[in-house]
Amino acid sequence: MSAVISRRLISMTSIMALIGSIALAVYWSRLGLFSNTTALQHYLGQSVMVGPIIFITIQIIQVVIPVIPGGISTAAGVLVFGPVWGFVYNYVGIAIGSIFNFLLARQFGKPFILHVISEKTYDKYIGTITEKKNFTRFFALAIFLPVAPDDVLCLMAGLTEMSLKKFTWIIILCKPASIIAYSFALVYGGQFLMGLF
Repeated sequence: MSAVISRRLISMTSIMALIGSIALAVYWSRLGLFSNTTALQHYLGQSVMVGPIIFITIQIIQVVIPVIPGGISTAAGVLVFGPVWGFVYNYVGIAIGSIFNFLLARQFGKPFILHVISEKTYDKYIGTITEKKNFTRFFALAIFLPVAPDDVLCLMAGLTEMSLKKFTWIIILCKPASIIAYSFALVYGGQFLMGLF
């Protein structure tokens, strides 16, 4: 399967997942689940373990194969599990997914990356490897800040000589700041906007 066809399939799947997410959000909203976190948690499952495991798995998948917008799933984690556990489950899922991205890019190189992102995006960010004198410092700062294209940079890092150990430590130490920023900006920003209507 060519990179163009696989990217189109991933794009179509992403659009379908977005439409499904919106439909599900509307349905849950009508059930009143967003105004009652306990009810939403109960709705997702009685087991203390099943809900978090499912959510972490979803986060891993959305990092490796972006079928669900990361912002939606990150905000959902905070809404469903609360700010502390929502952050923990987001962190675990996104960190594992990022490591998978790194390992897949390292193993399969450019052909794999072009199945996930366009060649235009690849050409745009490959320069971060060749032009930056110290890619590791640049990468750590980008992962720390909440505005960088983390998933793309994790793929690009797999093409460098960065060790898995160093990559993992950067994700572990730098990723929490951006997850916290995204989580609270999306959740409380969304609540503020909803309060206007």
